[in-house]
Amino acid sequence: MTAPALVALAHGSRDPRSAATIKGLVGEVRAMRPDLRIEPAFLELSKPCFGTAVDKLVRAGYDEIVVVPLLLSEAYHAKVDVPDVIAEATARHENLRIRATRVLGLESVFLEVLDRRLRTALKDARVRELDALVLAAAGSSDPLANQAVARLARVWGQRHKLPVTAAFASAAPPATGEAVRQFRAEGRRHIAVASLFLAPGFLPDRAAELAIEAGAIAVSEPLGAHPELARTILARYAVGAVELVPV
Repeated sequence: MTAPALVALAHGSRDPRSAATIKGLVGEVRAMRPDLRIEPAFLELSKPCFGTAVDKLVRAGYDEIVVVPLLLSEAYHAKVDVPDVIAEATARHENLRIRATRVLGLESVFLEVLDRRLRTALKDARVRELDALVLAAAGSSDPLANQAVARLARVWGQRHKLPVTAAFASAAPPATGEAVRQFRAEGRRHIAVASLFLAPGFLPDRAAELAIEAGAIAVSEPLGAHPELARTILARYAVGAVELVPV
């Protein structure tokens, strides 16, 4: 029996670096599971769209698909956009079964990736001393999504024994610049910012710009195409594939 195909469904961006990063992440997943059919897709702004990816898989003979939303929070895109595109695709293809898993989310293991990215940024900036950290995320109109980022920030701060503030690029305060300025008002001068974004784009660029303007000494790159993220995608897929098995 052929295993269900995997569609890694990202948000999408006008910035070509974003799609390139997502496709690089999909490449990591393919390297770990060369036996699976794995396709990238995007909700908007990048190609291919979800419908195009599904059509391609149906033409190839697949009638079961597991969708792993490459989203870091259970907010609007996860609750509305993902179900909408899946409903549209299943309406067009009789006998096609699609199972969406929970989103990539904010796994504690991602802190290892954050640390690695931040160490690179600190090395490039020739910085060895830190007295505060800012965890920069996209932000959401959903307060629960923002609270999840704040919880992860607290865990991260406990790990490094440093004060940490969660900051957001949109929809919720504080912005990264505000978070950095608040630490500076407390007398802290060695403040670094970790980018809790999946891929480069307008929001991480804006968050970094505001942080540097406010006096941050280093800003890390987004999580990107890292093996830990690839392993999490495969873990989500495994659950979704089991859920497609008839009871």
